[in-house]
Amino acid sequence: MISFNYESDFELPNEDEISNWLSYIILSENKKEGDINYIFCDDGYLVEINQQYLAHDTLTDIISFDYSVGNELHGDIFISIERVRENAQDFKVSFEEELKRVMVHGILHYCGYKDKSSEDEIMMREKEDEKIKLFHVKQNK
Repeated sequence: MISFNYESDFELPNEDEISNWLSYIILSENKKEGDINYIFCDDGYLVEINQQYLAHDTLTDIISFDYSVGNELHGDIFISIERVRENAQDFKVSFEEELKRVMVHGILHYCGYKDKSSEDEIMMREKEDEKIKLFHVKQNK
């Protein structure tokens, strides 16, 4: 089950659509949906998580904790809405598109995709693009 939690004044306007899309992505990767929690927060909240659990003192747009068991995906995905807004401006895309990219990014990590090497990063971007397109396909069915 995919759930959405809010530690900021942001709220998804279309939780059901997003949840259905993320479930579809999980199936498209031949995985099973377990408990996946999205926590939307601000920079300060995410910096605290970063310091406390990862010993990093940097801003980031997403931190995901993977508790998957075999093929069943479980985890907590923390997303800084402030970072997503700024990155959308930097990358010259809409906030909605950048938010979808970050949301799917966490799921793709759970599916085994990495982004540390340049080759892995290219594959991750291709997968993100592929899965974002599925949102539009899924909504038109």
